[in-house]
Amino acid sequence: MRAKIIGTGSCLPDRCVTNEYLSTIMDTSDEWIQSRTGIRERHLVSSETETTLTLAVRAAKAALEDSGTLPEEIDLILVATVSSDFITPSTACMVQRELGARHAAAFDINAACSGFLFALNTADAYFQAGIYQTALIIGVETLSKIIDWSDRSTCVLFGDGAGAVVAKASEKGLVASLQGSDGNGGNILICKNRTNNNPYISTGTDPDYLYMDGQEVFKFAVKKEPECIAALLEQAGIGASDVTYYLLHQANFRIISSIARKLKLPLEKFPSNVSHCGNTSAASIPILLDEVHREGKLSEGDLLLLSGFGAGLTWGAALLRW
Repeated sequence: MRAKIIGTGSCLPDRCVTNEYLSTIMDTSDEWIQSRTGIRERHLVSSETETTLTLAVRAAKAALEDSGTLPEEIDLILVATVSSDFITPSTACMVQRELGARHAAAFDINAACSGFLFALNTADAYFQAGIYQTALIIGVETLSKIIDWSDRSTCVLFGDGAGAVVAKASEKGLVASLQGSDGNGGNILICKNRTNNNPYISTGTDPDYLYMDGQEVFKFAVKKEPECIAALLEQAGIGASDVTYYLLHQANFRIISSIARKLKLPLEKFPSNVSHCGNTSAASIPILLDEVHREGKLSEGDLLLLSGFGAGLTWGAALLRW
C-alpha cells in the first residue's frame, strides 16, 4: 500500500506585503527583487491570532473538508516546520488537540524546505508497513519571526503560510520517492537556537536570525534538483515528458526556469506561485499543490512530480499518481 493524496488545503496570512512596501522600509526596489527572484509579494503574519499553529489548523481543516475526512479518522499527523511556536510541545500535537483528532499519533519533522517531502515519504513508509491508514501531512512556516529584517538580500525572499494534504493507504498513489542530506553544506543556510546555559557554562546570547549564502544555495539548487528529478524518473522507469506537472519548491523563479531548461521541458509543466507567496519553506509545495488542485488543473491519473531542496542540506522528491 502506498500514500495517495485525497484532499488538499492551504492558508496564507491576511497581510499581503508587496515589493513596493518593502522599498519604503529598506534599500531595495520592486525591479531588483523581481528580476532576481520572480517575487512580487508575500504574505506575513500581522496579528496575535496568526501563528504557526493557527495557519496549520486552517490548512488542515481545508484539507479534511476537501477529502471528506473526519478528524477522528486520522491516525497520523506529521507537521514539517522550522518555525514552530514552541520548542515543545510539537506543532503536530497542538494541531491534534485543536482538531480533536484523538486517535492520531503526532510529531514534527525538521528538514527545512524539503520538510513536506520528508513527511510525505515518512507517511508512505508507515502505510507500506501497515501501521497506519490515514495521515494528515502539513507544511507550515512563520519564517518572518526568524528573519533579519535589516538583511535586504534575504528578508525579501520569504513569506509565511501553510499547506496540508490528507493521504490514505491505497494500491495506487505514490509511485517512487527519494530523499537525501549533506550536512557538510549546513552552514550556507542556518539559524541558531539557544546556546549553552547551565551552572557550568553560559554564553548569554539570544537565538540568532536566519543566515543564508544566497549564491551557494542557488548553485546547490540548480545542480542538485535536476539530478534528483532524473534519479527519480529513472527509478520509476518513465520519461520526463510523461509527467503532467512538476511541482517544485518555490524558492526562486530563476531556479525553476533553469530546471525546466535542463530537462528540456516547456515551462507550462512547472506551475509556480512564488510571485505572490515568496519562499514559504516547508509550506511551499503543499500550498502550490492546493492551488493547482483548486484551479481545476488536475485530473484523475495525472502524474505529478514533487521536488524540493533546503537547509541541512536536504533534498527530496516524490512521484505520485493523482
